[in-house]
Amino acid sequence: MSSLTDRYVAATLRTVPAPRRPELAEELRASIADMIEDRTAGGQDHASAEREVLTEMGRPEQLAARYSDRTLQLIGPRYYLIWWQALRMLLTYVPALAGVIAGVLKATVGDEPGGAIGAAIVAAMQAAVQITFWVTLCFAVLERAQAPLGLPEWTVDQLPEETGDRQISRCDSVASAVLLLGTVGALVGQHFQHWISGDGSRLPVLDPALWSFWLPALIVVLVATVGLEVAKYRAGRWTWPLVAANALLNLAFTAPVVWLLLTDRLLNPELIDRFAWLRDGGADDVARVTVVVTVLIAVWDVVDSVVKARRAAR
Repeated sequence: MSSLTDRYVAATLRTVPAPRRPELAEELRASIADMIEDRTAGGQDHASAEREVLTEMGRPEQLAARYSDRTLQLIGPRYYLIWWQALRMLLTYVPALAGVIAGVLKATVGDEPGGAIGAAIVAAMQAAVQITFWVTLCFAVLERAQAPLGLPEWTVDQLPEETGDRQISRCDSVASAVLLLGTVGALVGQHFQHWISGDGSRLPVLDPALWSFWLPALIVVLVATVGLEVAKYRAGRWTWPLVAANALLNLAFTAPVVWLLLTDRLLNPELIDRFAWLRDGGADDVARVTVVVTVLIAVWDVVDSVVKARRAAR
């Protein structure tokens, strides 16, 4: 495991312009080493001296702002970092969720599948604007009133474990690979398991005729996407070749699925015949919802990779 000093230096330099990082890393390590040496000369052990020095130096983000001549201030500097962390966390998930819900409602309740993507994009943008406005307003009021939040003080225990300048964590890569392999398992499993109870006969959810080409092709795309996850983790960040590969794999999976859904070729015809609600229009509703969700996930994934690649290239 990396030392506290390694983790502190890495966390500090993460938002410092790349050309300045080698010089500042050497300078920061030297300063930390000198302060630790002063304490150990007085009889203090190295580990406790290191913790005290890094704690006194404060949050890495604040030190990085001083190195970069940036002002951490919205109305004032008191709650800037907390505001930014809360805003970033909310903007990561809430607009996407709002967009998916709006798109699904437009395609099903509104019976306008053609306008689902537009409705999803508008809803996501509106959610992002509302979140930004209200979170910023709340923190501006708190900062103006100098209201205490009662949050714990920063300590070195909050330093990230990763010391490299990486965007892709091991946890995210493993979770993505497990999800993809689980999808492959579901595609294969639905063909061999009795997913639908009834007269005891095997009734796959997907049309067995798809095994002649489409399902094996989709499985190949999913396995290739697992390979992309491995490549992403090894690179540590999004690069433009990885973005291009991600876009192609998304297209290679999404386009066939959408086409099969819109041409009523994905679901098993025997499954539709067995259930009245599927025969009476339910199959069309399932197709519309699945098309919208599949397209939105693909678009979001590609846009997210582009944003992260641009950020990594700075």
